[in-house]
Amino acid sequence: MKKKLRSVVKSGFAVFALAFLATSCSTDEGSVFDSPIDTGDESSIATLVINENDGSNDILVAEASGEVGTTVPGRIIYTSTKNQKRLYITQNISGSGEMPFNNFNIEGKDLKKALKGDGSVDLDGDTQKAIDFTFELPVPDIDNGEIVYQFWTTTGKGDFRDPTKRKALGVGTITVKVGNGTNPAAEVHSFTDVKLFAPDVNGTSKTFYSLLNDLEYLVYDPENTLDQAEYRAFWDFGYYYVNNGAYFASADSYDDSFGFPVKGLQAEENEENADTETLNEAYFQLSTTTSTMFDGITLSSELDFVTESTFQTSGVLAVGDIIEIVDNYGKKGLIKITEINPGFNNDDYIVFDVKIQP
Repeated sequence: MKKKLRSVVKSGFAVFALAFLATSCSTDEGSVFDSPIDTGDESSIATLVINENDGSNDILVAEASGEVGTTVPGRIIYTSTKNQKRLYITQNISGSGEMPFNNFNIEGKDLKKALKGDGSVDLDGDTQKAIDFTFELPVPDIDNGEIVYQFWTTTGKGDFRDPTKRKALGVGTITVKVGNGTNPAAEVHSFTDVKLFAPDVNGTSKTFYSLLNDLEYLVYDPENTLDQAEYRAFWDFGYYYVNNGAYFASADSYDDSFGFPVKGLQAEENEENADTETLNEAYFQLSTTTSTMFDGITLSSELDFVTESTFQTSGVLAVGDIIEIVDNYGKKGLIKITEINPGFNNDDYIVFDVKIQP
């Protein structure tokens, strides 16, 4: 049997930014999406109206009903004098952490064709200023808890983990309650057998790692099959080997720590927002946590003991070491080193496991 739920569009300043989802619709030929979805009875659609020019900041609450496994409709009517270049959307299921999201339904449109390289939605034409958009968001089938969708627009290349980066006009949420609406205790994100390679100066080795999506990244793609610059905000730390020692360094401190600039790490002059580009910081220190203790950690709260150091470069790493890490966004975690193939050649590497807060 499908569980009944209600979605609540939370309000105040947060509601203001919910209007950004409306950027997905315009009658302009250059717009990203088609006209609003016909959902039948308009009175049953959760609707928010925000007009920047009249300074509207009313507290608005809109409700919609639905069933898990289906979708929740909402309509947003929004006007602004400011241009928004990108729309960012995240989904947080049962408190498991915000993840990039671009899987909502748009009638008659292939959303993938409208995405920028990092997964944000490219906004153009009239969608940067005036919006009237009816959309549908999927409701995953969970027993109890909340599904929180978060929306914001930016004036340029943003960051899924930092809505303040080049933020245009705020952040809003749609919260869908399922069952009793209570989230279970948050579990850690666990990743195993992560493998990073020693860098080359051309950045063509998988040297950087993202704690967001558990992916290793090339810094530079010489064949231009991927726009690696679009993923720069995903990179948390990288690996290098110098003076007979293996090290981690945050993306922010990597070039200085390694001592040799790696092509593609820093923004090039012709890139979007090159003059204000930032890289993620991360802080490391050796932990007294044992391997058995590491393996036994399952809940996010069990990592609360980790403290932030002042070092964006680890000490020399050895197999069996467990390293505490605090990322750019305050998430705490542990890294267990399981294998090192020593050396600075492109086929030399390090392998490790990760447990990080959602």
